[in-house]
Amino acid sequence: MNTITLYPLLHRGGENIAISFEKSSPFYSCVRQIKQVKWSQTNHCWYLPMSRENYNHIISAFGHKAIVNKTPLQEWLQKKREVEASLAPVSKEPARVPVSKTTAFTLSNQNLEALKRYVEHLTLHAYSNSTIHTYRNEFLQLLQRLKDKPVHSLTADDLRDYMHYLLSREKISENTAHSRLNALKYYFEQVLGKEKFFCEIPRPKKTQQLPRVFSQEDIASIINNVRNLKHKTMLMLAYSAGLRVSEVVSVKTYQVDSKRMNIFISQAKGKKDRIVTLSPVMLVMLREYAKVYKPDKKGYLFAGSEKGSAYSTRSLQQVLCTAKRLAGVTRPGSIHSLRHSFATHLIEKGTDVTMIQKLLGHNDLKTTLIYLHTSNKDLLKIISPLDSLDLK
Repeated sequence: MNTITLYPLLHRGGENIAISFEKSSPFYSCVRQIKQVKWSQTNHCWYLPMSRENYNHIISAFGHKAIVNKTPLQEWLQKKREVEASLAPVSKEPARVPVSKTTAFTLSNQNLEALKRYVEHLTLHAYSNSTIHTYRNEFLQLLQRLKDKPVHSLTADDLRDYMHYLLSREKISENTAHSRLNALKYYFEQVLGKEKFFCEIPRPKKTQQLPRVFSQEDIASIINNVRNLKHKTMLMLAYSAGLRVSEVVSVKTYQVDSKRMNIFISQAKGKKDRIVTLSPVMLVMLREYAKVYKPDKKGYLFAGSEKGSAYSTRSLQQVLCTAKRLAGVTRPGSIHSLRHSFATHLIEKGTDVTMIQKLLGHNDLKTTLIYLHTSNKDLLKIISPLDSLDLK
């Protein structure tokens, strides 16, 4: 009996099941009857999108007429599961680009073990899920270019050439380059213990960008255009206390202290606790919100769609996007821009910068000082030389 072989095919940006059989075999009529099947001139094979349904169609078409060799496909799927299992523990947000659509599953077994060890090392050192996801995905970008070459055998010159290729050919941004370097530096210096392995690899100079800030008039217009009480309360809280989007959705009901007029922010960025002020206006809004939504006293202040879950950060970003459109605010900016606006507006009102540093949870005062450049406080005192011209 003739044999057909099923194997994975990454073609035109998608995962496919390829069907291979000898030219002399009598299967051309069978394969043409399979729904969605196509011929790839480049790969010289028949193929169709990867799915359980399509796999069943193939088995149905050939099962009684040929020996079906599924080993290459099964081995690939097993490797795919192992790569996906290397993801950081539970992520609250889905990946923007599904990992299953990458070529990561073509990794050699040796590099797959390196990936597992890398994630294990990050996890044992208690890095956040967000950091583990970022570092893991940056490391994967290198691994999937190596194919069978062991990652641990790379030299500093190899990595220097790799970074040059990324910047000159793939045109990655300076921020992406720094992220990639940080991830690779961690592997070679922390996991493999190669000290100062990256000391001769230069880092691209980062662009100096000022934070995006809304005016107080813009923020008032945005908030006034939100009709949903829960959504309005969340946006007001982000601005009133300078919170990150992840901090807004993570606040527990009991962390709001109306007697001391503060909010306890637990294990925020950098795994740091901090206390922020509770605005009197915000307290009134929160009480109105509590009357309607009755949040769990031991759970999240802003519950998600599933019981016991937090509200989605992406959904909150979409709330702001919709409110901006309704308010006619065209200035670019996300929820994080509300945090930037909070700091900038405090500086314009004369608040001491060290106090703002404490409220924002910055380790370094230099991080907070950037808001001096977004403030109009001193700029408004400057008279342009244009104003003193005798123009007619």
